[in-house]
Amino acid sequence: MQQPPILTDRAALARNRARARAMGDEAMFLQREAIREVQERLELVNRTFTKPAVVAAFPHLWRDVLPGAVVVEDSDILPLEPAAHDLVVHAMALHWANDPVGQLVQAARALRPDGLLLAIFPAGRTLAELRAVLAEAEVAVRGGLSPRVLPMGEIRELGALLQRAGLALPVADSLTLTASYDSALHLMRELRAMGEANALASRERRPLRRAVLEEAVRRYAEAYGRDGRVPATFELITLTGWAPDASQPRPLRPGSAAARLADALGTEELPAGDPIGPVRG
Repeated sequence: MQQPPILTDRAALARNRARARAMGDEAMFLQREAIREVQERLELVNRTFTKPAVVAAFPHLWRDVLPGAVVVEDSDILPLEPAAHDLVVHAMALHWANDPVGQLVQAARALRPDGLLLAIFPAGRTLAELRAVLAEAEVAVRGGLSPRVLPMGEIRELGALLQRAGLALPVADSLTLTASYDSALHLMRELRAMGEANALASRERRPLRRAVLEEAVRRYAEAYGRDGRVPATFELITLTGWAPDASQPRPLRPGSAAARLADALGTEELPAGDPIGPVRG
């Protein structure tokens, strides 16, 4: 079996997260937005979950979100018992996974039949402005590119991960947030305080050159600045799917309809192959 490509340097990611924890939780607004989004979604589900689990990049932020939940870090092998939970929340970590399908498969295996998996993480247009100006600045100053910002999956391809993980009734949707900063430099500092600094396996190990950084800050302000501040886009993708169960609604078998479509539409049904209208030579 072919192994997925190594996207993330997990040792560097662990260092980034440890540094963020040491800096406190003031910059964790994106985690708080994800918590709020998860709580609102669960309130809409007509179900009481008694055996929840949470997979989280920052477990301490999620321990009180679901009372009594098992909370584990997003390691490559998730320490969750098979068929032990009626809810698994994969919280703000899937974007750094080297094998996102594998993470969802493991989470799905931890579900009881008809249990719910909810995954939330940044993707899509997240940091689109920063990605653009860093690429432009590096090309302008150095004549080449180095991976600086994590690539972000699009909602259509991310939604397909649920089916690959064997989950039923898959749904993918998004929430776009815009934050405001004094400059691109302040944005980069906050990403560091979030634990979201560059941990790509293919990243350049040398620090970003000052000339590239200054050019990126200038281009960011020029392209996106307004009233002395700059915006940053964050798009939170939410994936939901259910562990298969016989009680779930299923599509009807072809040919099993009890009523004719033509009767419902009040029209005449033509035999297969007959022309719909006159044929002109």
